Amino acid sequence: MTELQIYHIVLFSSLAVAGIIFVILLFMAAPYGRYVTKGWGVLINHKLGWIIQEAPASLLMLFYFLIDSRQVNATGIILLIVWQTHYFHRAFIYPFMLRSSNKVPVTTVLLAVLFNLVNTYVQGRWLFKLAPESMYTPDWLGDPRFIAGIIIFYTGYAINKRSDTILRNLRSEGEGGYKIPHGGLFKYVSCPNYFGEMITWLGWALATWSLAGVFFLVLTVANLGPRARAHHAWYKRTFPDYPGKRKAIIPFVF
Repeated sequence: MTELQIYHIVLFSSLAVAGIIFVILLFMAAPYGRYVTKGWGVLINHKLGWIIQEAPASLLMLFYFLIDSRQVNATGIILLIVWQTHYFHRAFIYPFMLRSSNKVPVTTVLLAVLFNLVNTYVQGRWLFKLAPESMYTPDWLGDPRFIAGIIIFYTGYAINKRSDTILRNLRSEGEGGYKIPHGGLFKYVSCPNYFGEMITWLGWALATWSLAGVFFLVLTVANLGPRARAHHAWYKRTFPDYPGKRKAIIPFVF
């Protein structure tokens, strides 16, 4: 069995699992943040948990790039930088910006590690090893799909980071509890940070023009869509004065 065959088994079986998880998350919230309950294992510091779960995505992508010299060209380097824009920040900068003192179940962290191991394999091996040699040449940098994808990626990234900043500034250092966020796209949706992340990986899918990119987008929607729905319902239950015109995640739609 070739690696490409193994690769497709991993990809399609993971998509099937994502479909099952999507259905489950429609009926129960993933156990982190405000939804942590007993029974999910030992609780650890959420900053440490965040680093443990996100670091593999940053480090493994660099590893996949370095072990295969075929894509050491301008396109490969830029795609690596684009990926690290999100994941280096997510693993090694963002955790130290968190202000709450919440803890996270180690089970949740391990599940996130598993996701990042699988997803980074799907992305990295395709980009730097398994994609046709004619695809990610330096000429790809001038392709309209790549250019549009990068613009969309960084638009989503900016929305995500702006929304995270608003949420973070709701609390002072060590303060607990929840408040109604305002500003930015919070005017229209309860979870613009999730909306931004979905746009980010839509851009990645377009820029890489690959099934791997579509895979990541589908998994992102399957995870964040139900969570945004749960957040939106929680806000409405918790705050009687919550803005009634806000949608859950997509402005004016859902």
